[in-house]
Amino acid sequence: MEKLNLATAKKVIEGAEAEAANIGVQMVISIMDDGGNLVATHRMDDAWLASVDIARNKAWTSVALKMPTSNLEEATVPNAELWGLNTTNQGKIVVFGGGIPLEKDGKVIGAIGVSGGAVPQDVQVAEAGVKVFNKEK
Repeated sequence: MEKLNLATAKKVIEGAEAEAANIGVQMVISIMDDGGNLVATHRMDDAWLASVDIARNKAWTSVALKMPTSNLEEATVPNAELWGLNTTNQGKIVVFGGGIPLEKDGKVIGAIGVSGGAVPQDVQVAEAGVKVFNKEK
């Protein structure tokens, strides 16, 4: 797998959705390719509408910066080195957990973004999707 395709994205989403259902939280799960292009977004029944943009932006941030969005939390608080980073890139940068890159052979080929729960729940569900991806590659 050189490029992230829809078939793989669907499997990653299924794994993430299963974890969201397991913890009883309705979520939105987005998958981006390595160019920050949307591959798929899935909104579970009754998930917050606001989570659609947040999940996409978490995935986009992870691809754009090649890191989990949670890595930005401490560096973006007031008076920290990256304070205000979230105001760049038309406001698409998300500076809290729930976005994780999808890597193959050490190269970022896409990302998952999850929104709908508390930040630790979003991270947990995103990690479940990454686990499925790692089995697929």
